Amino acid sequence: MQNTILKCENLHKSFRKKEILKGVSLKVCNGDILGFIGPNGAGKTTTIKLILGLQKIDSGKVYINGHSIQKDFENAISKVGAIIENPDLYMYLSGLDNLKLISNLYPNINSKRIDEVIKLVGLENRIHDKVSKYSLGMRQRLGVAQAILHKPNLLILDEPTNGLDPEGIKDLRKLLVKLAKEEDMGILISSHNLAELESFCNKVCIIKNGIVVETSDLDKVKKEASEGNYIIEVDDSKKARIIVGDISEADDNTHLKVHCDKENIPTIVKKLVLQDIKVYCVREEILSLEDAFLKKTGGNIID
Repeated sequence: MQNTILKCENLHKSFRKKEILKGVSLKVCNGDILGFIGPNGAGKTTTIKLILGLQKIDSGKVYINGHSIQKDFENAISKVGAIIENPDLYMYLSGLDNLKLISNLYPNINSKRIDEVIKLVGLENRIHDKVSKYSLGMRQRLGVAQAILHKPNLLILDEPTNGLDPEGIKDLRKLLVKLAKEEDMGILISSHNLAELESFCNKVCIIKNGIVVETSDLDKVKKEASEGNYIIEVDDSKKARIIVGDISEADDNTHLKVHCDKENIPTIVKKLVLQDIKVYCVREEILSLEDAFLKKTGGNIID
C-alpha cells in the first residue's frame, strides 16, 4: 500500500519581486521515483530548497511524513536524505571514515548499519580507500550512502548524474531502483538527463516558468503526448506523403509519420492502397520522455 511521504501544496517563492514559483504542487509516495524536470530556470532547485527548509517559503505548505516543514521542521526533516548536486566528502579520508563521521550526526547508528549501507551502495571492495582515489560515480554512491545512513524514507537528489560517465550513471540508476523497491523509499530526482530518467522513474513532474504543467505516471505522460501520432510502413514514403498530404511527413524511405485521429487511419490506409502503395503495418508512435517534455513545454524555453 502506498502512503504519501512528501506533499507540496501551492508553493510560491519570489526573489527581488520576481516570482520564481507560482503555485507548485507535487507529491511523492513510498516506492515512487519521481522525475522532476523542466528547462533551466524553471524553479526545480528552488522547489527542492523550499522542501528541505534551505529557503523560506513565501506561501504554500510542505508536509513530510505528515509533519509541516514550516511548523515542525525537526520531525519533518528527520526522515529525509538529500544530495544537492555533488556530495560533500572529505577527500583525504577513506570512504569508511567519511561514513563514520556522518554517523556521529545521528543517534543510534552502529557499525552494523554502516556495513549495511556500504553493501547497499556496492562499495565493499573500495570502502577502505581514500575518497580522492574514487571515480565520480563512486563518490556519488558514497554520497547516497551518507544520505541514507539514518534510514530515511524520502531521498531527494538534485542533478545527481552531472559529470558522471555512462557506467557511473548506470550504477546510480540501479542503486536508486534498489532503494525504492527494497527499502520502500520515495525518491525525488531532478535531472536534465531525460533519457536516463525515462529508464527508471515511474512518475514525472514537469515544471515551466514556476508552474507545474504536468504531473502523472511516466507512461501516461508519454502516451498523452503521443496521442494522434502514427507510423505507417509503406514501400514508398515520398509518394505516400503526396497522397496523404500535410498531416504527414516522410520519416525515411519506408516510414510515414501521420498526425490524425485514430478513426481516420482506415481511410488513409484505403487511400494509399487504392493508389498502389503497399502498406505493411500501422503503429502508434510512443514519444520518448524528451519528446513529450518538449511538446509539453513548447521547447526548452524560459519566458
